Amino acid sequence: MLRNALPKIVTALPGPKAKAIIDRRENAMPGAIKCGYPCVIERGEGAMFEDVDGNIFLDWIGGVGVLNIGYSHPQLIDAVKAQSEKYFHAMMNITTHEGYIALAEKMNEIAPVKGDKKKTMFANSGAEADENAVKIAKSYTGRPNIIVFTGAFHGRTMMTMAMTAKKAYAVGMGPFPDGIYRAEFPYLYRAPGDLTEAEAIDYYVEKLQQIFVEASPAEYVAAIVVEPIQGEGGFVPAPIEWVKAVRKICDEKGILFVADEVQTGFARSGRMFASEYWKEAGAAPDILSTAKSIAGGMPISAITASAEIMDKVTGGVIGGTYCGNAVACAAALQVLDVMQKEDYPGKALKISEKIMKTWNGWKDKYEVIGDVRGVGCMAGIEFVTDKKSKNPNQKVVNDIVNYATQKGLLLESAGTYGNVIRFLAPLCITDEQLDAGLAIYEEAIKASIK
Repeated sequence: MLRNALPKIVTALPGPKAKAIIDRRENAMPGAIKCGYPCVIERGEGAMFEDVDGNIFLDWIGGVGVLNIGYSHPQLIDAVKAQSEKYFHAMMNITTHEGYIALAEKMNEIAPVKGDKKKTMFANSGAEADENAVKIAKSYTGRPNIIVFTGAFHGRTMMTMAMTAKKAYAVGMGPFPDGIYRAEFPYLYRAPGDLTEAEAIDYYVEKLQQIFVEASPAEYVAAIVVEPIQGEGGFVPAPIEWVKAVRKICDEKGILFVADEVQTGFARSGRMFASEYWKEAGAAPDILSTAKSIAGGMPISAITASAEIMDKVTGGVIGGTYCGNAVACAAALQVLDVMQKEDYPGKALKISEKIMKTWNGWKDKYEVIGDVRGVGCMAGIEFVTDKKSKNPNQKVVNDIVNYATQKGLLLESAGTYGNVIRFLAPLCITDEQLDAGLAIYEEAIKASIK
């Protein structure tokens, strides 16, 4: 079975069939939607996919966090088939469909946001989830501004492009919406000077406090939006002590705390949501936005908050035609069922234990590995020219990614300087596949530093 297979390359990449389709892609699609991988998927199971030429790839990208449950889980397939035979769509402004309600009830049970009674709305993408979280916060507080962070990625709508730090995602797209202010994210590996972790956290908290003096008075700030582990920013975890300080600031100043869990959600971190760690530390967010792995590849996203917050939203400012699509809701309900029954957070912790032990061993061996970090299976390696200077090494990352691809392992870079390789493998990966991937990865490192 493909789901238990190991990487196997049988043609030069791209193979002839893939090359023909990629050529068609270039003629039919905008070049701005880029793909640097020389493969065209034919079918996928678990953490593996076979391309049109019969090459078998181990996928450690997982649709950039979409496929935590794998490519084609049988339970999801059955649910999607069953729902599609009844109806594909029912817009919630016109007729209620029960799948939306059932999924909202499940999200209200498990989302670690503040409040005893919770409510959930659905949208279609991570960017929509983040934008709706901001709209909800503004509607509830009556305030116009938000605070985001260096390294952040929140999407490509006009609002979320402005929220996103890396402006390569927004070239030529301004002017952007006003009222978005940026503070420094606690990137401990690159903290200034020789600060201890506690001193660095104090430094970053002070940088946030300066926003209220230099950019927006606190009484005009509706929300502070944080990724529990930055994705595009380089897989940088938000330190819990810093999160607790931000929660305290929000409580003191009447600001809502928003957790952007588009990429961190659905068992990736070793919890169903990374902000469960926040809640355990007494710093639960007010609003949670999530997407990607919520429905195993069907397009849907969710925003959850207390009933108090949700019930104060002005009528008409949230919602949309496809929000909470019936087929996507059916898939999402099965994702939650499978992840809870099969303990996907536990799977993430088990995988994490192995990769972090292996990677930390590499860190001792290779001068180009500057930092190994993550939470659960949202983890990454930061590559540098040397450990002393910490200068970003994008070239070695590109070489590693290209070499690994030719051996049947898909890796992807991240980080402001493109010098981090992320780990987003489906959590159903087998032990043998994990070992095979680690072997190819180290082989790629060795080949790239000669």
